[in-house]
Amino acid sequence: MRLRKVLPYLLIAPSLAVFLVFDIWPIIYSFYLSFMKWNLLSPKKTFVGLDNYITIFTSEEFLKALWHTVVFTIGRVGGSLTFALLLALLLNTQKRWVSWVQASIFSPHVVSMVSISMLWLWLMDPNHGLLNYLLSLVGLPPSRWLAGVDTALLSVIIVTVWKAIGYDMVIFLSGLQAIPEELHEAAKIDGANSFQRFWKITFPLLSPTTFFLTVTSIIASFQVFDSVRVMTGGGPVDATTVLVFYIYQHGFRFYKIGQATAASTVLFLIILILTVLQFKYAEKKVHYD
Repeated sequence: MRLRKVLPYLLIAPSLAVFLVFDIWPIIYSFYLSFMKWNLLSPKKTFVGLDNYITIFTSEEFLKALWHTVVFTIGRVGGSLTFALLLALLLNTQKRWVSWVQASIFSPHVVSMVSISMLWLWLMDPNHGLLNYLLSLVGLPPSRWLAGVDTALLSVIIVTVWKAIGYDMVIFLSGLQAIPEELHEAAKIDGANSFQRFWKITFPLLSPTTFFLTVTSIIASFQVFDSVRVMTGGGPVDATTVLVFYIYQHGFRFYKIGQATAASTVLFLIILILTVLQFKYAEKKVHYD
């Protein structure tokens, strides 16, 4: 009897130990380091209180990185969810070729972001890229894409949205297929048009799916790094420097571990606050029945 009570804890102990060592402890230690002045090449750590936080919040570079992250998040989340929902609605009304189209659109999601970034580097090359060649065929001027200060961040957003659409579409499609067809048929009998059926039936019943995708997409967008690292390296002229890339630079290029961990703590708090606010909003607006 006693063994039966203890056994569940023994079974989860290995996984719990891994979680504590590789997830919880780094967060705690990072928070501790954010109050220290520490060069990664030196074992000496000096307590500086809130100096690292004051430094980053008075740094134009950090504020620009924060702004770029917000812009990227809005573009990535808004773009991918909008196009994914439109595609899901379209595929939900079709019976032929749905599986083939669904697999084709989903396939970029299973490819690593590094590989996709390398592909789009060639497509967006301002001199020899395929996109500028296609623009020239229809008489449009070429774009500098990743090489332009005004277009670099937008280009990264486009690539990330293109990769994310497939996954978001599949999740939306599964949510649409779970909505009883009888509700739409009853609304048709009552004289509701297509938009009214979408707004009054489909969209409210799709709210749990939309909520899930919104939360996970915002969390992922605030942590964007690989596409920026491969495609632009934060440039040109810091036009695509986002928070995680800022943390990477200050931690592993400039060896300013205190500032890097302070920035990572701020990022953690931003994501935490946004997630809590979304769950509070979901209590009133998300319908599970």
